[in-house]
Amino acid sequence: MKIKFSLMACVLAGSVLAVEGVALLAAYDPLEELPGGDVGTIDDHGRNAFSLPFPGLDDAQKTDFVVGNSFFKKPWVEAPASTTARDGLGPHFVANSCGACHALDGRGAPPDFKNEIQQEQPMALLLRLSIPGQKPDPVYGGQLNNRAVQGVKPEGHVKIKYTSLHGQFADGSRYSLQQPHYRIDQLGYGPLHKDIMLSPRIAPQMIGLGLLEAIPEADILKNAERQRQAGQGIAGQPNYVLNEMTGKTELGRFGWKANVATVAQQTAGAFLGDIGITSSVNPHEECMPKQKDCLRAPSGGKPEIADKKLAQVTFYSQTLAVPTRRDAQSSDVLRGKQIFSDANCVSCHSPSYRTGEFAAIPQLANQTIYPYTDLLLHDMGPGLADGRPDGKANGQQWKTPPLWGLGLVKTVNGHTRYLHDGRARNLLEAVLWHGGEAEPSRQAVLKLSAADREHLLKFLNSL
Repeated sequence: MKIKFSLMACVLAGSVLAVEGVALLAAYDPLEELPGGDVGTIDDHGRNAFSLPFPGLDDAQKTDFVVGNSFFKKPWVEAPASTTARDGLGPHFVANSCGACHALDGRGAPPDFKNEIQQEQPMALLLRLSIPGQKPDPVYGGQLNNRAVQGVKPEGHVKIKYTSLHGQFADGSRYSLQQPHYRIDQLGYGPLHKDIMLSPRIAPQMIGLGLLEAIPEADILKNAERQRQAGQGIAGQPNYVLNEMTGKTELGRFGWKANVATVAQQTAGAFLGDIGITSSVNPHEECMPKQKDCLRAPSGGKPEIADKKLAQVTFYSQTLAVPTRRDAQSSDVLRGKQIFSDANCVSCHSPSYRTGEFAAIPQLANQTIYPYTDLLLHDMGPGLADGRPDGKANGQQWKTPPLWGLGLVKTVNGHTRYLHDGRARNLLEAVLWHGGEAEPSRQAVLKLSAADREHLLKFLNSL
């Protein structure tokens, strides 16, 4: 006797079945409609989808969010200025506000240019610098700042050149990738160290950061153990870093190499490194000894941002809501979800967590969230390697980035550039750059039919 199944009944029941030749579909999980949980999800898919607060903030929290938003997005100016609450820009800097890089709290992109000579200077893309031993460059420090206030020389200009890499899928469809090559010219203070290591970093989107901070450390470490026990060549590694605010070594969660422990640490570090704004956490300008003009530049105060304002910007960054899913029940999306699972992408892009207690923002506790990340470091192969160690991360390791909000980047930011330096021009290119531990997953995608590649992209764009 031949038994016929209802496809939707199978999906809703959590089964994965082939029904009279119909492609396998993953189970629909209604909780995924709210990827930021009950308190951290907003139902907005427009231009401001990454800029809205968590629902349910109390009146005092709403005030902190609004003030933090103002100091995140409005430009800082050179000192001295009549705008004393916002002066102190530089002396060296990459941008004059947080929002200049994280436009609409979204993802940055590398500069547009016609050729290597005519390209504009990047703002949302910065270069970390170090020499062997994880030491800063003795002349330029730990980050290149390509802008400066009046009377101070920029440290240098970033140049990017791309070469094309070609390949094809198993069905014969061809693709090309862009391999970036970075160099620095117009150096303001002499040559870089002969063993200089450069690491490009694009500004990521800001949503859901407080929720990631509320994931219990034990659950992140369980990801590494789960991967080890699976024996599939996936070997996630936690990064442990110094938190300057506590003086302790803590689990890294933020930054492209999980090189920052908390949102507060990230916020204070970005104010100093990217805008040149000192705080009680980082009280000294990043002027190296040979940069005499930088050392002579006027200050906007000591510190240039007060603790309360820094805390409000941190709170703002922690409470940007995650947009709801789109078309999560669609059969095409569910087929893409099944492909994502079959290719073992879920090993690193771990779908869900239950948040723990979070004293700073109690509402974040006990939320079921779907960020699709393990927050661990993985060897991504030589193609993506920057060759620069960072804490316990080596030169081929990167943190698995969260995937929530992927499909709204174009709506919010007007582009589809992905990966740590924006080299991927679309999501499929981002997948094809995966190597190292992710090479088997990449090979699985190369074998997909054109239709199934579209299903996979529909799933990713639904996140």
